[in-house]
Amino acid sequence: METEIKRTSTKDIIAYLSEKFPECFSIKGPVKPLKIGIFQDLAEQLNDDETVSKTRLRQALRHYTSSWRYLKVIKVGTFRVGIDGKDVAEIDEDQAAYASKTLKESQEKFGNKKATDNDTKKPYKGKQGSTEAANSKPADKKRESTKFKTVKSTTKKTVKKEVEPLKSVESTTISVGSKVRVQLGNSPMNATITEISGKDISVQLDSGMVIKTQLQNIYL
Repeated sequence: METEIKRTSTKDIIAYLSEKFPECFSIKGPVKPLKIGIFQDLAEQLNDDETVSKTRLRQALRHYTSSWRYLKVIKVGTFRVGIDGKDVAEIDEDQAAYASKTLKESQEKFGNKKATDNDTKKPYKGKQGSTEAANSKPADKKRESTKFKTVKSTTKKTVKKEVEPLKSVESTTISVGSKVRVQLGNSPMNATITEISGKDISVQLDSGMVIKTQLQNIYL
């Protein structure tokens, strides 16, 4: 009797999903937005597949839907697809805006990290840098100081918008498929419950990203 080896690598699982559901997943070329709640469909299809655990499947799905390649196709008017590749729902403005925001933040984070890495690799200039600083004209420094003050004085204060109060939920009032809001940092996000396991609750955001949280972070 052959022993099936568990797939633990996210890359291997995504490759496996691309082979098993080619109309839905891809590792090269165009990528399609996934149906909200597709984790449940995949879990049912792979229920008898002992090589992929639900935990690893969820991690792979989260990695897939968080990639720049995936977030770039979440556009208004584009359709999400099911595991058979058929259109199931059209992406609205909120979903597209969230994906765009997530993509921008991820790219900025990567850019900042790259800039920091480059700074640590800059050669030491020694006395040359000190000499250049000493030779800079007082008039130049004065102009730079005035410019800084002008920019600082014209900076507008950010007006905080009033946040709509969130309503806590009880475990008896929610179920798989329930539309809820999940608290992520300071911004509550619309989400759909995909799995409930005690106090641990898995939800899928409108962007398609799947996350695990707890009951106290779930609101209506």
